[in-house]
Amino acid sequence: MSFRLEVRDWLASSCPKSLLSLDGSPESGLRTPLAGDRKKWLERSAEKGFTVPMWPKRYGGAELSKDQYLVLLEEMKRLGAPSPLGGMGVIMLGPTLLEYGTDDQKLRHLPPIARGEIRWCQGYSEPGSGSDLASLQTRAVEQGDHYLVNGQKIWTSGAQFADWIFCLVRTDPNAPKHDGISFLLFSMHQPGVTVRPIRLISGASPFCETFFDNAVAAKEDLVGGLNKGWTVAKRLLQHERSGISALASGRNRETGPSLEELAKETMGSRNGRLHDPVVRASILRHSINAEAFRLTQRRTVEESQGSTPGPQTSIFKYYGANLRKERSELQVSMLGSQAVGSNVDQELGSHAASAITRDWLAGKAGSIAGGSNEIQLNIIAKRVLGLPD
Repeated sequence: MSFRLEVRDWLASSCPKSLLSLDGSPESGLRTPLAGDRKKWLERSAEKGFTVPMWPKRYGGAELSKDQYLVLLEEMKRLGAPSPLGGMGVIMLGPTLLEYGTDDQKLRHLPPIARGEIRWCQGYSEPGSGSDLASLQTRAVEQGDHYLVNGQKIWTSGAQFADWIFCLVRTDPNAPKHDGISFLLFSMHQPGVTVRPIRLISGASPFCETFFDNAVAAKEDLVGGLNKGWTVAKRLLQHERSGISALASGRNRETGPSLEELAKETMGSRNGRLHDPVVRASILRHSINAEAFRLTQRRTVEESQGSTPGPQTSIFKYYGANLRKERSELQVSMLGSQAVGSNVDQELGSHAASAITRDWLAGKAGSIAGGSNEIQLNIIAKRVLGLPD
């Protein structure tokens, strides 16, 4: 109880009041440097170790136990405090380095991640090597104390804003495809790296093509050992899919108006009750499923002692992607004709209909990016249920 009260008092005095009403996912600093109250919240949280609460203190964390971490999440949600930091460094690379990194790699890379100073991107997929990721062809050739990297990656989220990349490369072209892959870290700010954003149907460009032409990666930034990258890569994906990072926001990560708000604005209500019984039922069903999903993620954290589970994380990835798409479908159906045309700035109460439509278009990528739904179902069948190939 004393820890809960301590956390409650710290949050109340440290989180700027202007942030308590903001919805959305954790700040990642992927696009522009944080400023104002966002920056204050990040700096205060980093000093306390609450940007990465369960990491060791020597790497910028607070060394919270699993139970303490859950208390922190509860108190953040109660107050409405947003997570101070997100991004691939926190969600994906950091936990992976804690398992596979050398002491030197941890000391050099983890504290800047915890402070929100370095932006990371992921170099996995390639043209022709998406679902069959192990067929990747980007090469890294040893040159004394470093490697020269040549090849191409695609769907590299946030590459145009990233400082560093964690990248899968082929270091032994003669070995079986899963055995000749290594996991390298290197800077994006060098002459051998070219990034070209890909404009999507939603109008946004979160994904990029990334080209390497004799890009330099230091040998000291080879993670997990030479030709051992496939093991590291799989574990990183489990961290990404675990859902633990979603819990870390301390609140609902859905953006834009709630389904109930939107339904009232577009379809009307009487005495606070929506007119359309079908819409009421759809919203209720979605809300129950979303809460059940959140509680399942939380239970998994509790049962796993705060660490990332194994192949069952694919269940989170699969269900979470479908849940987000279902929400977008409900939103667009409520808009009716106002959802036509994502570039038309139609105002709907306090919300722009065009933004909702663009989110719906962008959300289609959720069941493909980070491992398609089909791949997740294969993993669940083989590694969770133990079904034959």
